[in-house]
This record gives sequence, structure tokens and C-alpha cells, in this order.
Amino acid sequence: MSRDPFSFNNPYLITRSLYPENQETPIHFIPSNHTPDHLFFRRNHFPYPTLNQSRFWIPIGGSVLNPTIFSNYDLLKLPSKTVNTVLECAGNKRNFFEPNVFGEQWEKGATSMGKWKGVSLGTLFEITGLEKDAKEVIVEGYDYGNRTDLDQIYTYTRSLPLEKALHPDTIIAYEYNDKPIPFKHGFPFRLVVPNWYAMASVKWIKQINIINTTFEGPFQTVDYVYYPKKENDEGSFLVTINNVNSTIQQPLHMEKLETGRHMIKGIAWTGKGEITTVEISTDGGETWSNAAIAHTDGVHDYTWSTWSFDWMVSEKGEFTILSRARDSYDRVQPPNPFWNQKGYGYNAIDQIKVKVE
Repeated sequence: MSRDPFSFNNPYLITRSLYPENQETPIHFIPSNHTPDHLFFRRNHFPYPTLNQSRFWIPIGGSVLNPTIFSNYDLLKLPSKTVNTVLECAGNKRNFFEPNVFGEQWEKGATSMGKWKGVSLGTLFEITGLEKDAKEVIVEGYDYGNRTDLDQIYTYTRSLPLEKALHPDTIIAYEYNDKPIPFKHGFPFRLVVPNWYAMASVKWIKQINIINTTFEGPFQTVDYVYYPKKENDEGSFLVTINNVNSTIQQPLHMEKLETGRHMIKGIAWTGKGEITTVEISTDGGETWSNAAIAHTDGVHDYTWSTWSFDWMVSEKGEFTILSRARDSYDRVQPPNPFWNQKGYGYNAIDQIKVKVE
């Protein structure tokens, strides 16, 4: 018997930790292409910063020709840019790595999507100018705290290579889904970096500095680094572009179903190009069929793609359902994830089990 899997209208965030607050989006119950702000996943390394008037100014300095302090009013007067994009925590699906890795045990909901409005970072650099030897752009947030591994106080700070910082879709956002960014998601200003894992999209921007060297802060060179070997740090490299990925939203894992027709639904996204195919298997990977991909209102940008597959099941029993996405760069979800010490970038073929009675 078929049913509307999105008839529920009161989902809640899924708590992973309270201090600092880390909460998952109830991804299985998000039917639209814009995640409501109260259901957008929350990822914090430290407690929320205190909000005061100083937060409404952004100084830009370092290797620039004209150091400038931009006010909220200044940003609102500049040409705006709207970007529809997925923001996915690098640790999304960490819980599924084998062997297990330490860190927030995210399942499938450390990813959300919506519409961000702001000013291209490159627009601000047109005003400040850049010195010829400019190499990286450091963005520092107001959130801070003690790192027990280093026994020192740090603010959350990241850098971008100049080329990525100058991309017109890399923006300092001040709106989310046509409203001011909620405080817990970076109000009044946050960086939004499409196609990169969300650790790059620094919240509560405090200041921006351009440097002519390589930034080596701990959130750049200790965290958000792939360490492929368990016993040492050989072969490590930075976490940057989102992997191609998919998630089955409905049916739910371990759900009991009746014989008949069922709609298998889900989402797929990528950090390069766009999703071209999503394949579904209802027999544990022995055979595959193409799902139908919906293109919403002709707006793609950096959004996830919604997909569906009409499944007619007449036999009772237990079934393993798989989803496998491919993008326009021919990147495809692998059978097994790329294991790494910190559990970043999980993108193995998604799977659930159901029982038909």
C-alpha cells in the first residue's frame, strides 16, 4: 500500500551534543529544496559567541592596497548575489565508517540546503585592492574556545586559496531563505563557499586578512585533513570539495512495508558539476535501475537533486535497497568509503533495509 512519506509536518532536529550544540537535520523528512532555518543542521566547535554592536563590522586587511572596515550598511548597498547551495558537514555520515572513528557521530543529517543572499567576496576585494603577492584569504569567526588537544584558546579560523575566494559565488551572506541569517547559523555575516564542505563557510565573521604565505591554523592543518592511514599521518591532504553522494529518504531504514507499490525517494548532490544519474537497486546490488531525477524550477546552482523510483514489490521478505549517484565529472559513489582517521567525506553507496510483510 502506498502512502505519502512526507505527510508529517512536525519533524525535529536530532541531537548529537548539547555543549557545544551539534544537531542533525531530520533529512528523511525534508521534502523541499529549501531547508527551514529551524531544521538546518547545527555544527559548532565552541559555545555560541556573544552578540554585540562590534559584530556588525568586518575589517579587511593584510596584503591589500586599501585596508577597509565594512559595516552592515556598506554591504547592503553593494550589488547582491544569491546562491542556492548545499552545505554539508565534512563529518556527515561519520557514524557509518568501519572501523569506527572518533568525533561527532553524525548519521545522514549533517547536510542542509537553502538560498543565501549576500555580497561576493571578490566585490569587496575590488574596493580594497589586492597586493600582487596575495595568496590566501583568512576568515576568522567570533566563536572561540579551548582545544584540549593543543591546550590553547583558538578562534574558529579558516583560509581559502585566492582563486576560490575570488569565485563570484563565494559570498559573505546576510540572508538565508529571504530572511536575516538566524543567529545560530552565523548572524549577522557568514561566509558561504559552494561546492566545498561546510567547514569553509565560517560563521559570525570577525575579520578577514589576506596573506602571501600558507595559513597553518589548527582548523586548517590539524582538523579537516584526510589522514588515510591509522598508524601515522603519511599521505594526508586537505578536505575541500564535496564528494558525490546520495541519501535514501523514504522508506526508512528497517521499516516494515506491505506488498504493493512504494515510492523510493531521496536526494543526491556533488561538489563538481551536477548529478547526471541516480541508480537504485532493490536486491542488494545485483541489478540496478535508473531513478527519475526532478529538476526544480530550472534552478540548479549548487543544490541537491531530488529523485524517485517506483518500486512494485509482490513478494514478502527482507530487502536491501541501495542508491548510487554519478555526476557530470563521472564521479560515482563507491561501494566502500575512503576510510580516514577523522571520518571525513563519507560517500559510499547509500543503503537501507526494509521488511515486506
